[in-house]
Amino acid sequence: MATFRDLLSQTKSRIREVDTATAEQAAAEPGAVVLDVREPDEYEQGALPGAVHIPRGHLESQIENKVADHDTPLLVYCAGGTRSAFAADTLSQLGYTNVVSVVGGFNKWKNEDRAWAAPRTLTADQRNRYQRHLLLPEVGEEGQQKLLDAKVLLLGAGGLGSPAALYLAAAGVGTIGIIDMDVVDDSNLQRQILHNLDRIGDRKVDSAKKTLTLLNPDVDVVTYDTRLGADNVLDIIDGYDVIVDGTDNFPTRYLVNDASLVKRIPVVHGSIFRFEGQATVFHPYVGPCYRCMIPEPPPAELAPSCAEAGVLGVLPGIIGSIQAMEAIKLILGLGDSLAGRILSYDSLEQSFRTFKVRRDPQCPACGDDAGEIVIAEYDELCMPHPRVPAGV
Repeated sequence: MATFRDLLSQTKSRIREVDTATAEQAAAEPGAVVLDVREPDEYEQGALPGAVHIPRGHLESQIENKVADHDTPLLVYCAGGTRSAFAADTLSQLGYTNVVSVVGGFNKWKNEDRAWAAPRTLTADQRNRYQRHLLLPEVGEEGQQKLLDAKVLLLGAGGLGSPAALYLAAAGVGTIGIIDMDVVDDSNLQRQILHNLDRIGDRKVDSAKKTLTLLNPDVDVVTYDTRLGADNVLDIIDGYDVIVDGTDNFPTRYLVNDASLVKRIPVVHGSIFRFEGQATVFHPYVGPCYRCMIPEPPPAELAPSCAEAGVLGVLPGIIGSIQAMEAIKLILGLGDSLAGRILSYDSLEQSFRTFKVRRDPQCPACGDDAGEIVIAEYDELCMPHPRVPAGV
């Protein structure tokens, strides 16, 4: 019967090993991947710069999600060189053609004063909270860190802002800004699920902050109980990665469009009316802007609000959730955003349709010959609603 030493000896006879000096040179080569197969608690204490971490027990199931090209140069290390040897042998069996194990592992590397660092990692509570994200190769720990570092500004804590805020907070977006100057009214509760009966009469931003903080203590909720206008829009949106637009009036949409172009911040737009809704992404100078789609505001009488025309309560939940998804995709760089496309939803038909929208080369805001953008008020052009912004 073979002993552990026999198995280790046989394994090492089938793999290639390199010393730490050779590994350091190889790690600097373009395309090389350094693979850490230690346990999470070991990895948290320190690791080689840029190392991909996959615990030995998860190697077979996770490696192809992290390293798809089987010809990628792989430098595998553990604490002392034993687990990395078995890992290198397994990788060879999985079809990886250029794998070496680092003799002496991290302990020898560290003792020789080679470069290493304590990686930023999730806490045990965060690992438990976001474990379904961590199982997704497209997200993983790196993606979750991006979400925790991200800053998203919600325009409105109403029908669209409520589901968007809840899902962004639950996903772990680290900073959520909310601007709304309204108070909670009992007529809001049919669709604005951030609020409840006990909050009637409270400022909406305060109610929203209470709800989101109770949902996820990782989230820093920044509130703006003020009117969004030409005098403050650039200061308020500055520093945010994504803007989620849940407003229901044209003056604010044009104001935000122009300010987002100045600051180059993508806007995830949503709108609802009766039984229909739509969503899109205005990514500055990547896709069309709001003025490309609607160059001039329509007359107020042609743009009734939800307060005037009504809205089915669940509809903003659907559109707001789509907005949250688009914001997360932008943060993580996943998939194809709705930039250049309008997603239209009809709840009575239960159908989605997608329409393409192209950048207008003659657009006065983002066109080829557009002049300097002037941040100005548009209330006199169209004012279907008395408050700016007002969540639908």
